[in-house]
Amino acid sequence: MINPIGLLDTSVIIDIEQLPAEHLPNDFSVSALTLAELSAGLMATDHMPTRVARQLRLQNLESMVEVLPFDAYCARAYAAVFAAVRTIGRKPRGSRAVDYMIAATALAHQLPLYTRNPKDFEGLEQLIDIVAV
Repeated sequence: MINPIGLLDTSVIIDIEQLPAEHLPNDFSVSALTLAELSAGLMATDHMPTRVARQLRLQNLESMVEVLPFDAYCARAYAAVFAAVRTIGRKPRGSRAVDYMIAATALAHQLPLYTRNPKDFEGLEQLIDIVAV
């Protein structure tokens, strides 16, 4: 069953136009960290038409959804995420750090986390409802 609300991670936002609407929550938010990743994506190309298209998409996203900050509550929730990841033998720092901070945002706001990459969040199932789309 799809939750009526949720936090979409960056992978879902990137592919959102290809995803069936019934696989997504009716009301969703994104983390400020997702905006950071998408903003960095603007600079990842020197092809101006691609950069302009990404900028327009980012502006559209910002105007349509609530952006949740990575605040003190999220920082404290990150400690629980960090511990859970370490418990299963994964490294919580490095290439997955932003993903884990997005997960901490979901935890702090008690929202299910929608992702295209559920394996990135293995070990967090006891803390967060991870919804694969």
